[in-house]
Amino acid sequence: MTTRTRTRSVETPAGEARITWYPAPGGARLVLALGHGAGGGIEARDLQALAAALPGRGTTVALVEQPWRVAGRKVAAAPKVLDEGWRGLWPALAEPGLPVVAGGRSAGARVACRTGAALGAAGVLALAFPLHPPGRPERSRAAELTGAGLPVLVVQGGRDPFGRPEEFPPPGSPAYELLEAVGGDHGFAVPKKGSPTQEEALEAITEGVADWLDRLVPRPAPAAT
Repeated sequence: MTTRTRTRSVETPAGEARITWYPAPGGARLVLALGHGAGGGIEARDLQALAAALPGRGTTVALVEQPWRVAGRKVAAAPKVLDEGWRGLWPALAEPGLPVVAGGRSAGARVACRTGAALGAAGVLALAFPLHPPGRPERSRAAELTGAGLPVLVVQGGRDPFGRPEEFPPPGSPAYELLEAVGGDHGFAVPKKGSPTQEEALEAITEGVADWLDRLVPRPAPAAT
């Protein structure tokens, strides 16, 4: 099934942002809002895979482009500015009147963790959370994750130089869950030879996220006949 997309520009205090909507056909029960990382945009393989797969399971996906990216700049804005842009576009994400799960990949995951609770998000999806800069485990960002104050699902590549799954701290309260993308790097790319294949790796991610969303915001029970 092909999902019809629509794109909307949103003015924020940080500049013009852009939301590309992938609506759930027949009606959605929640919105999953996903921001991109500091090194790329919404064309990232995991964001595109989720946008393709989840609408068919009752989730409208909103891929968010931060103002610095819309403006064509090559260097990401400072964390404070990223948070400002995300807060500024949140009313547009909440406009459908559905629960909104905040999320993103890498820097976008950090933004969601820092702002989700204050914005009233139902949970946080952290894709490729940059636990620390490569080779610098002492510069941990774990406090952003454990301090999110919401249910969190972390999807982390087994070969991610920004933090492998075994490097993450024990869950706090509320506990976060961690799903390993076997063989994946920071972009969830897997080795060309071996198992899983790239297609299988992305399918495992989308299925894991879909299952978590089903538990976070359960599907309505079928009407009695």
